[in-house]
Amino acid sequence: MSTSQALANMAATANADRWLSALEDPLASIYSFSSCITLSDLTGDGDFKLVVADLGSGSYNMKLRVYKGTQLISENTIIDLPTGVVAFHMDQNEPKIPAVAVASGSHIYIYKNMRPYFKFTLPTLEIHHGEKDLWTRAGDMELGVLCDGLQNLRRDIGDARLTPRTQKLLMLNDRQEAQAFVDLHKGFPLKRHTVVTCIATLKKSHSDESAVSCLVLGTEASGIYILDPEAFTIMETMSLPAPAAHLSVTGLYDVDFRIVAACRNGTLCNLKRGWATAKTIALLESQAVGLIRREKTITVATMDETLICFSNKGKKLWQLQLPSPAIMNDSVSAMKFGKFGREDNSLVLITSGGGLSVKILKRTAQFEKSESTSGPGTVINNNANNAKLNIPKKTKLFVDQTARERENSLLMHRVFQHDLYLMRLNTARAFVSTLESSSNPVTLDQGEPLKLSAQILGLGPVFRLLIGLCNSSSGKPSRNLLITFFCDDKLYSIGKNIIQVPMLVPGLEYVFETLIECVSDLGISDQVRVFITKPPLEKPILSAIINMPVAELI
Repeated sequence: MSTSQALANMAATANADRWLSALEDPLASIYSFSSCITLSDLTGDGDFKLVVADLGSGSYNMKLRVYKGTQLISENTIIDLPTGVVAFHMDQNEPKIPAVAVASGSHIYIYKNMRPYFKFTLPTLEIHHGEKDLWTRAGDMELGVLCDGLQNLRRDIGDARLTPRTQKLLMLNDRQEAQAFVDLHKGFPLKRHTVVTCIATLKKSHSDESAVSCLVLGTEASGIYILDPEAFTIMETMSLPAPAAHLSVTGLYDVDFRIVAACRNGTLCNLKRGWATAKTIALLESQAVGLIRREKTITVATMDETLICFSNKGKKLWQLQLPSPAIMNDSVSAMKFGKFGREDNSLVLITSGGGLSVKILKRTAQFEKSESTSGPGTVINNNANNAKLNIPKKTKLFVDQTARERENSLLMHRVFQHDLYLMRLNTARAFVSTLESSSNPVTLDQGEPLKLSAQILGLGPVFRLLIGLCNSSSGKPSRNLLITFFCDDKLYSIGKNIIQVPMLVPGLEYVFETLIECVSDLGISDQVRVFITKPPLEKPILSAIINMPVAELI
């Protein structure tokens, strides 16, 4: 599909009456991506300008351009390829005019009144000690030994943790060029920089549109930096499992904030205030091309023509199959929706051929929820809770009960609190009684950490009692233990009244057994108590109550 056909199809759809075509300039010669476009009131007069970081040819002629309507009013040269553009307020000075931040390479260029104002450079990264040692001794060793050492280091730590100097040397195949490269650089210190992959803004203290905002940077080193808007110092550093491709930031830095990042390895990560490491909440089936967080949902557009909505915890809520890819390489390459000029709802489109198109959403446009069941655009809803509940009508009994509760609310609350405290008191008394009588199956004494289990086998009148003992300490064995029994001798006869326990090795369960015979013909059952004792202690260490089954008399 060509560019003209794509835009023509947009105008020919059933929804074409919702949009007004404000500008069509196929010869604008703008080459950019969605992350390099922003709309902002740069002069404080209520007229929003279009700010574009033009990629140029990819190696030269990179420009920061500002358009007022269809007219180019400002242009600044950018040294390196831009990766993102945002507008933000640095201070509360009047008039409140936003600044423009351009992420390019390892730098952030700040423009105030569309003039260069400040340049922030990302901090250098730590260099591996092995690489540093090899380059320190580069003048005293042969080229082959140096290259072999760097090749081994690359296999151990990967290319991403090497300096650009080492990466460049390992790419040279000609020996003379490599030797000349080493001779030229061996006397200079090593430096390892990272680059900015994405940029966003975070309100600092207030949520007003003109409030001061912090810059949030995603880097190639899988890091997130939050910059102070006045001093341009790093206030917060966080880490991701992979480099961030897209960021969605909400909240206030001084109160609470949330950063949702779509990483290059296909993971969707979440960051909150005070977190040093991101939490992975979802794994995407395809790479993300767009990301936005609204209230309690996260919406992601992926390369496999899918729009997916997640909850904040990563649960998939619904999925929409798009009729075409979210990014079409031969048509629209960038788009931005927002205020442009004095229109609140404008859509700016930049095509891969350099064309510029501006659409304005009509103020009378209406959008209705689609109920399609098949074909492109089908919504797959994975949230069963969306079904409307069939709530019955209020009956007279319900109304009377509600009135009674409203009139006697204080008394009902006091009765509830009284019963709650009484339940807590009874629970505490039962717990203390359990501790005093050692009727717990697990000891609370750290000197003899034991665990007791019991099992009855058989139908009667003879039963087999299996007793399991386990020493749960980390490395201290248990010695000199005895197993004793207590029961009604008119009902039961126990084969072994006392069992001497050998040394218990920590972590192993030992099983002991004895026979219990029902000697009564009344057809009733009773309890048998098991005690774990250790002479010369008077109180048992552990105890258990076994409810015997009714014996089947033969």
